[in-house]
Amino acid sequence: MAAAIGSIWPKPHSALKHLNHENTLMKTSKDYLDEANATVPRISAEEAIAAHGKANAVFVDVRDSSAIAGSGTVAGAQRIPRGMVEFMSDDGSPLHNEAMKKDADIFIICAAGGQAALAGKTLQDMGYRSVTNIGGFADWKDAGGPVED
Repeated sequence: MAAAIGSIWPKPHSALKHLNHENTLMKTSKDYLDEANATVPRISAEEAIAAHGKANAVFVDVRDSSAIAGSGTVAGAQRIPRGMVEFMSDDGSPLHNEAMKKDADIFIICAAGGQAALAGKTLQDMGYRSVTNIGGFADWKDAGGPVED
């Protein structure tokens, strides 16, 4: 009986295909994160600290301002909230951040690494050539990376 019931019950939510109103497959947040993690390399805080201060290195904190206010950020980091990455990284946008150059070595940090991965994938899609996820700020701070308020 259990086998028969198991065959008629839907699979767990994570295994279901998500369809929109036009019956086309929709992506989940996990799909986006998996894609980002597959293309944006992630390095340790120690490796990132070694790159800090190099001529072509641009560090970007994509956390919101309240998170940065509560913990600080990487010394010299550009503060570009995740929701503004596209606008502040597009050299044709009036909101463009001049530090964001497609030939720079971009190192992205957030709270745990997920937002950095997603932002990194977006930058790759925008033509940035060297984009690296350095994970979460707590790891940076614990490893002795330079910080500022």
